[in-house]
Amino acid sequence: MTAETSFRTGTIAIVGRPNVGKSTLLNNLIQQKISITSRKAQTTRHSINGILTDETAQFIFVDTPGFQTRYKNRMNTAMNRVVSQTMQDVDVVLFVVEAMRFDEHDQRVVRILPKSVPVVLVVNKVDRVQDKNRLLPFLNDMAKQFDFAAMVPISAANKLQLPALLDAVRPLLPEHPPVYDEDDVTDKSERFIAAEFVREKLFRLMGDEIPYSTSVVIEQFAEKEKIYEIHATILIDKPGQKAIIIGKNGETLKLIGSQARKDMEKVFGKKVFLQIWVKVRSGWADNVAVLRQLGHE
Repeated sequence: MTAETSFRTGTIAIVGRPNVGKSTLLNNLIQQKISITSRKAQTTRHSINGILTDETAQFIFVDTPGFQTRYKNRMNTAMNRVVSQTMQDVDVVLFVVEAMRFDEHDQRVVRILPKSVPVVLVVNKVDRVQDKNRLLPFLNDMAKQFDFAAMVPISAANKLQLPALLDAVRPLLPEHPPVYDEDDVTDKSERFIAAEFVREKLFRLMGDEIPYSTSVVIEQFAEKEKIYEIHATILIDKPGQKAIIIGKNGETLKLIGSQARKDMEKVFGKKVFLQIWVKVRSGWADNVAVLRQLGHE
């Protein structure tokens, strides 16, 4: 390759307050579902690497947890630490905000944005703005908040302006050969993705509070010739939550399992036999041993 066409490879952190669409953005950038999404805030608890390779660059995206201010426990402290550390270790940061909305929660993220790494402002959900003439004043106001390398209005859900976002990021990446194979879309294990799919269904099917006090452990993950056998355990904090998750005659738990299994089969390309149990583990979100097992410590 000539100097003008040198290949670029770099890591890009996707950061922002909870529920601005970071996981949807990641999934649609790499055109593969690897990060869980929900209308509820704070669904992502791990950094998830999504990989996109084209003719001139390899984009290695890191979907961080939403910077948490609502729940105070050891797990959320660890999650906030992940956000801060990740931004110092990448080549580019995408700071995602919601169009026409910038509040104190976004401001807290601005305060920890790195000065030594280029930051691209991603204004998401522009499809919801009825009067597009309001966008330019909003962008002008945002430009006063931080010295952004670029500002790109998008709709992650509708895949609007995603090529423009990639074009803004591309020149900010260092010249480097690809790190992953061209067809790779994530560096996360199938075991990890299976747990995330189960957890996503908890967020989609449960009330507002229960999903935040649950987590999912994969007890068994066996790949056979024609099928995956997966045993998962949903950890809950309080005994009263068990009946709610299981539901009348086990119907809610069956629905969680059925929907998660279908997602797994799409990604894994094989039939999946999935069994899910619900176990009470009081104080698990402050338990160092449990958090280490879940990958938070």
